[in-house]
Amino acid sequence: MANSLNPQEQLALIYENLQEKLKEDLIEDIVLNQQRSLKIYWGTATTGKPHCGYFVPMVKIAHFLRAGCTVKILLADIHGFLDNLKAPIELVKFRAEYYQFVITSLLRSLNVPIDRLQIVFGSSHQLTAEYTMDLFRLSSVVTEHDSKKAGAEVVKQVANPTLSGLIYPLMQTLDEQYLDVDVQFGGVDQRKIFTLASESLPKINYKERAHLMNSMVPGLSGGKMSASDPDSKIDLLDPPDVVEKKLKKAHCAPREIDGNGLVSFVEYVLLPVNGLRTGGKGTFVVEKRKSEDGEPLVYDDIAVLKADYEADRLTPQLLKSGVTQALVNLLRPIQDDFRISSSWQEVTNKAYPPAEVKKKEKKVKNLGTRFPGTKSGVETKPDGHIEGAQKAQADLGTGAKEAMNNLDIK
Repeated sequence: MANSLNPQEQLALIYENLQEKLKEDLIEDIVLNQQRSLKIYWGTATTGKPHCGYFVPMVKIAHFLRAGCTVKILLADIHGFLDNLKAPIELVKFRAEYYQFVITSLLRSLNVPIDRLQIVFGSSHQLTAEYTMDLFRLSSVVTEHDSKKAGAEVVKQVANPTLSGLIYPLMQTLDEQYLDVDVQFGGVDQRKIFTLASESLPKINYKERAHLMNSMVPGLSGGKMSASDPDSKIDLLDPPDVVEKKLKKAHCAPREIDGNGLVSFVEYVLLPVNGLRTGGKGTFVVEKRKSEDGEPLVYDDIAVLKADYEADRLTPQLLKSGVTQALVNLLRPIQDDFRISSSWQEVTNKAYPPAEVKKKEKKVKNLGTRFPGTKSGVETKPDGHIEGAQKAQADLGTGAKEAMNNLDIK
């Protein structure tokens, strides 16, 4: 498709549905004047299991590929370990492999060409002597305050942070140089790291890059969609009944657009994905219940959908029903890939081993020193015998006659 797009059309597709752009003049010079393939990288730390929120960057990556860009996806395995040990070092390798299976399947399901796509593991260049030396150089020109500020919305914040959280933004900055790209792409939550990269790379004699940012889709509970919060997300491998159950409980206030995760999901995922799959303008269909009159609601313009929702023509119940059906269809080819891939299944068990269920230890009953018939300073054992400093005074003996003599019974 890229060959059929002129430079202006390529630029429009690159910018479609983005929330923010930094140094777009660099992008426009490459696309409009140099007329060469724009080189873009998107990175993700390989920590928790990817969820449906990953469709948002994948849609934009699909746009980049359709526009003739060269895209590198960085599976940041080392970053996953640095971010407050979210990924134990023993599992880092397997989780990176799991992400590779997921992302490849995601893009394949979007019906986009992947001949200009390259998947790179961070450890392939981040452990070299040259990279380490550049990391030292970068650390000499970036203050602790600036690095901490840059990672505030990305690196997990704790009361007593480790130094690894300060290294994280520096490595993400340096990856722009080592991946040899023109642009770094990410969510708007990455803005402070992008700003740090723009300001600091020229200080160690590397060129400044442009940055593109997509919107953050709210989670099902209203906040950020997060792999660590099961109530905020839908996993890519969740079966239809689980998808339906989670969406029924999703925060979806009537007539409210702001902070509505389902409306945002239609805007940034369902409409553009349908367009990518059909090669035309995306549509979102809401089937009405049998008890309701009228034709299905069909939307190809998010502004119309938002207006209908605010007018309560599109109710939360109808929206949830439409999103459920569309999402189940969207996940089906990915889940089919998983079912037929023994390698993917095997690496899943290694990357995310099930938590061990600890067996409850059976407590041995101890009659203790307060058991009837005992005296202070002795302890009755499970088999009935007693021990302690005053054993001689409390012990009645082993036979009835001896016991009666010890009790002084006449």
